[in-house]
Amino acid sequence: MEVKLEDLLKKLKSKNIRLSHQRLKVLEYLTQNCIHPTADQIYNGIHDDVPTLSRTTVYNTLNSLVKAGLVEVINIEGNELRYDINTTSHGHFKCGICKKIYDFEIDINSVETHGLNGFDIHDRNVYFKGICPNCRANIKK
Repeated sequence: MEVKLEDLLKKLKSKNIRLSHQRLKVLEYLTQNCIHPTADQIYNGIHDDVPTLSRTTVYNTLNSLVKAGLVEVINIEGNELRYDINTTSHGHFKCGICKKIYDFEIDINSVETHGLNGFDIHDRNVYFKGICPNCRANIKK
């Protein structure tokens, strides 16, 4: 699913979140680079355009966007936090070789949750790890 910057800007305004130059640049980066980047990748990707930008500003901006529901945090392994501009229900696949994260469609709400009767589920995530077709093809060469 393609996320449009214009739609995100409208959501920001509807939630009374001030649109600073830095927030705009972070949003632009996320919509133009749907690679599930880390905060450092975002910082490095826009620092040349905004030389006064600090890593703290990137983290604070990301936290604001997450709280507003415009960005989701994904953590597939370890303490590596990545940010996803696609907030619709979907799963993630991470290649163990190239480290890319791919989205795939899944109805997460229909996944059976046997043994969780009476539990309040606040978050649902589906993560797979393996080898993507490109890396698998390179291994066979």
